[in-house]
Amino acid sequence: MLDLSLIKDILSWLFLFIGALFCLIGSLGMVRFPDFFTRLHAASLIDTVGIGFIFLGLMIQTGFTLNTAKLLIILILMFFLSPAVTHAAARSALYAKIKPRLHKGEDSLPTH
Repeated sequence: MLDLSLIKDILSWLFLFIGALFCLIGSLGMVRFPDFFTRLHAASLIDTVGIGFIFLGLMIQTGFTLNTAKLLIILILMFFLSPAVTHAAARSALYAKIKPRLHKGEDSLPTH
């Protein structure tokens, strides 16, 4: 029969592994994508999901303690602040006249 502690450890490490995998995929996307906006997309969305899984694994590992409440508060802040920071970075890039690439051969948006 499996011990409850072993099940908690397995579930926790599974979520930590999935979160690390998402962060690794996001980092790979930042290296491989061609322009600032697609790299920003990889950094914001994939890493936010990765951080969510990592924090979920940490919360399972710590159990119901004050540390879990702190991790939950940090996680909620990350889910609200990450899109805001991404939006601010994209707006500042547009303000600096950085245009997204539409196709492989085109460097900017058409000017109609």
